Amino acid sequence: MSRRPRVLYVTDLAYEARGRRYCDEDIRLTSRLRATFDLALCHPLDAAALMDGFDAVVVRNSGPVLGYQEAYEAFRAQALERGVNVYNPLTGRADMAGKQYLLDLTAAGYPVIPTVDRAEDLGLLPRAESYVAKPKLGADSIGLRFVRPDDLAELPYGDGLLVQPRIDFAYEVSFYFVDDRLQYALYAPDPDRRWELVPYQPTDSDREFARSFVEWNTLAHGIQRVDACRAPDGELLLVELEDLNPYLSLDLVDEATQEAFVRAMADSIRATTDARTPVN
Repeated sequence: MSRRPRVLYVTDLAYEARGRRYCDEDIRLTSRLRATFDLALCHPLDAAALMDGFDAVVVRNSGPVLGYQEAYEAFRAQALERGVNVYNPLTGRADMAGKQYLLDLTAAGYPVIPTVDRAEDLGLLPRAESYVAKPKLGADSIGLRFVRPDDLAELPYGDGLLVQPRIDFAYEVSFYFVDDRLQYALYAPDPDRRWELVPYQPTDSDREFARSFVEWNTLAHGIQRVDACRAPDGELLLVELEDLNPYLSLDLVDEATQEAFVRAMADSIRATTDARTPVN
């Protein structure tokens, strides 16, 4: 009988965000994934030292890498050098690589909140009562601030800063994908309580919108979350394309949706291991 794939599951069980316990999600996920894989958990700071000997290294709720940037870069470099099977693959072009993708998507004409990173490009942004300035390497709103129009020209653009108009949106909605298949969607009906999510039934155009960004990212396998806002004109605009360690809010969907997600995730991870030479 063939050996079950061995998975190193990377998570920071002590990390908290806005009062939520991200570890609960990983505890539930790993308890179900153990039906398919031989699985071990480790902290992100230990991943580089432990990753050899596993068929896949699954990076999940490991927290913003800004908190351990040097260790993350070392893990990434060693994994690429040694050909480690990291899930999500390290070839992601979205938040995994910083927020340059917001500039790239703006330039390519995708439905994204317009974004610039140079003072000379401020004229490309629509007029707004206030603007959002945030670092290219930011996460979880770290370093984000609101700026008046008169202060835009004085911002330190050379320090890797992005500027966007502040959108008066109706609500935010997130689409959760495994590989290229949408699993479920959640939204925050009240813009002032954006962490209070409830299930959302996407329209065909919503699905097409979200899938266009997953296709742009060209990851053959992996978990992605497409975050968007509903603009005043009714159009969806991309807020963020998370392809590193997106929180899944699995506790907010029904049991059948959770089970379907776990099956899709297990199949996706297994597909990455089936394509590789087994570890001895």
